[in-house]
This record gives sequence, C-alpha cells and structure tokens, in this order.
Amino acid sequence: MKSILIIGLGRFGHHLCLNMARLGNDVMIVDQKEECLEDLLPYVTSAKIGDCTNEAVLKSLGIANFDLCFVCIGTNFQSSLEITSLVKELGGRRVISKANRDIHAKFLLRNGADEVIYPDRDIAEKLSVRYSTDHVFDYIELTPEYSIYEIPPLPEWVHKSIREVDIRNRYHISVLGIKREGRAQLMPPADYVIQAQEHLMVISKREHIEHILKELK
Repeated sequence: MKSILIIGLGRFGHHLCLNMARLGNDVMIVDQKEECLEDLLPYVTSAKIGDCTNEAVLKSLGIANFDLCFVCIGTNFQSSLEITSLVKELGGRRVISKANRDIHAKFLLRNGADEVIYPDRDIAEKLSVRYSTDHVFDYIELTPEYSIYEIPPLPEWVHKSIREVDIRNRYHISVLGIKREGRAQLMPPADYVIQAQEHLMVISKREHIEHILKELK
C-alpha cells in the first residue's frame, strides 16, 4: 500500500484515483472544482479544493509525505509545468506528470518530473496493434523492441508441450502464461500441453511475433 497524491481530476485523474483506491492505496485528491471531487469522496482518504499553482496550497498538503505524486493536468500546460516544478521543490519523492506532446514531456522532465506518461498516446498505440490484426487479443509494450502479446497457438502447437514445440529456440518467443476462459496460469512448465482454445501470453520482439501472425492468417 502506498500514499498517493493526485492533482487534477479530469477523465484520466478520475480513473487513476478509482483504480489506485481499489488496489488498497491511500489516495488524496486535489482539484479547483468541487464537482470533480464529489463522486470520488467515498474512495479516497482525503480531498481538497484548491489551485495547486499556489505554493501555499501545495505546502498545506504535506507533499513530502506521499510516495507518489501525480500531476494530471491535461488542458493547461503552463499550470502543469508550474505544479510539477513546485511539487518537486517541496519534496515530492516521485513526481509523475501527464503530457499530451513530446515537447511538453521534455519541459516537464527538465522541471521536476521523474516520469512522464502519455495516456492518450499509449491507449491509441495499444488499440492500433490489437485491432489491426484478428490474432492479437491484448498487447503491452515494454520497450521499443519488446512487447507482451496475447495470441492463439499455431495449429501445429496444439496438443504438444511447450518443450516439444521448442517455442523459444524455434520462434524466438517466451511463454509467460496461458489464458483460458478468463483465467491465467503464469509461468507454465515446459511439459505443459497447449490446447486449441487457449491464448498464449508471450514476450517477443515485434519482428518475431509478426512472423507468427502471418502464419495464423
């Protein structure tokens, strides 16, 4: 469990708050508009109405007491930049700021952000990979080279064990888990026998997974 501060309760901040709270974290939320806070009050430890470009408001929050500080201002970059800088100056341990453009990210990183996230861009990339083929059921990018894909097995893999198929050496992918009817078995043993109705969660370079996807067409 961590102590989380979320500044800015737009759509992204709202969903971030709900998910952080559901995972058992202590969450404090801050926004200038009272109506942005109201439906989240049952889920958070505390809430405050205030303009966080005002240093006095930030000082009253006890910034240094939070494990993570999220700056989720999406519509006013100047405010996002000022708040990010102030949060870091006031002792923010790890400051994570939302950006919409690369140029914004550069300024945020130079002015106190430890990490910058692009929720709109990341979702768009994930959806484009998932829906551009019929055989990718989920996708998580780890690095520019490696990603995790949820795919069906090739027909020649069915009723064979992972060892028999020799997936890692022949196809250059590693099986992280098996998913069936919404349930996942992580790190299956080498003697696990693959079934037709299952999905495989694999880690791979894009070039290697694309070869497998061509065979699935």
